[in-house]
Amino acid sequence: MSIYFAHGSPTSEFTPTELKQALFRVFDALGERRRVLCIPPDFTRFHSRAGELTCLVYEYYGPRLKAILPAIGTHTPMTEPQLAAMFDDVPRDLFHVHDWRHAVVTLGEVPAEYVRQQSEGAVDFAWPAQVDRLVAEGGFDLILSIGQVVPHEVIGMANYNKNWLVGTGGSEGINRSHFLGAVYGMERIMGRADTPVRRVLNYAAHTFARHLPIVYLQTVVARDQRGALALRGLYAGDDEECFLRAAELSLRTNFEMLEKPIRKAVVWLNPDEYKSTWLGNKSVYRTRMALGQGAELIVLAPGVREFGEDATIDALIRKYGYVGTPQVLRLVKENDDLARNLSAAAHLIHGSSEGRFSITYCPGNLSREEVEGVGYGYAPLEAMLGQYDPLELRDGMNEVDGEEVFYISNPALGLWAQRDRFQN
Repeated sequence: MSIYFAHGSPTSEFTPTELKQALFRVFDALGERRRVLCIPPDFTRFHSRAGELTCLVYEYYGPRLKAILPAIGTHTPMTEPQLAAMFDDVPRDLFHVHDWRHAVVTLGEVPAEYVRQQSEGAVDFAWPAQVDRLVAEGGFDLILSIGQVVPHEVIGMANYNKNWLVGTGGSEGINRSHFLGAVYGMERIMGRADTPVRRVLNYAAHTFARHLPIVYLQTVVARDQRGALALRGLYAGDDEECFLRAAELSLRTNFEMLEKPIRKAVVWLNPDEYKSTWLGNKSVYRTRMALGQGAELIVLAPGVREFGEDATIDALIRKYGYVGTPQVLRLVKENDDLARNLSAAAHLIHGSSEGRFSITYCPGNLSREEVEGVGYGYAPLEAMLGQYDPLELRDGMNEVDGEEVFYISNPALGLWAQRDRFQN
């Protein structure tokens, strides 16, 4: 097991030349490879720098790069404009679309007893280690799993083996991993590298996937003092150590601990990135530990036009709504459609404030009736933009009409918590 490159700090900033030199050094150390598969994240992780890394993979390996499989999980397949924005001139015939409902192979099954133990009895099911058929049967001698390590609501810290076990996983594995994290407790998971969901994935990777030649290329990205995004760390290796090092840096750069709870938060969702509440609810996930009792969360969402990115999941969100953990657990027991789609059930838990704070959505392409129908408050987008102008607000605390307002320009880039609410 090896670490090929590990460098980063809260003040590091890789230049394009330094990034290229570091990556090519890693590829040189890996030796001759003739069939390479690249697994980057999709456009929802545009800021991860994974697009740039993938372009460098193509530059180095050329015709030996045989396929690129964006780890879309349950997300909508990438569009041509998204591919162009993220991967520049990499040939489009290299890209494959992951079919998470059908084109998967089960490598093995994590025993129910182990999953139950890790969840402290919250769930009682085995976990199937499912991956895209291309990953399992493509005959590659190098699989490059690329992505950003950042706090995450389902698994604690994003990336590492989640990128391919969930990002190229099947419906049952995705459903059960999301549900495991949700019922165990999001606030017990976020910002931690060692969680029940991670342990289940580690078990699967160590037991069923040692034959896969996977090497991880992991980034840590954070804002600098000017508000611009900077690549703070790069970690490459074929085992857990490079992930743990990246996670340690991510906590230092992506996690903002606040001394007092937020009374009002305003979150901006870039319309190029956020089309659904499935993605846009990072505004809820990532701020919930910072919001005080009775606080107000306002979500400015000009691009949001749907709830789920999958038609089935969208219909389930509309049907049941963000009603809180006890109610969702009851609905799962009583309704087969929700029980068959546990990732949707998990999302309904994740997207609820559990009655502790209010959530007001201001979407560009959903009606008041639709928004209120899933349990959120609604406000007209234009009116709220007039009151809370993203061009005028800065990340962090602002004063608007004599009121303190905490502004976040992109919830995907961090995690916010009031010190007393963060559970060690």
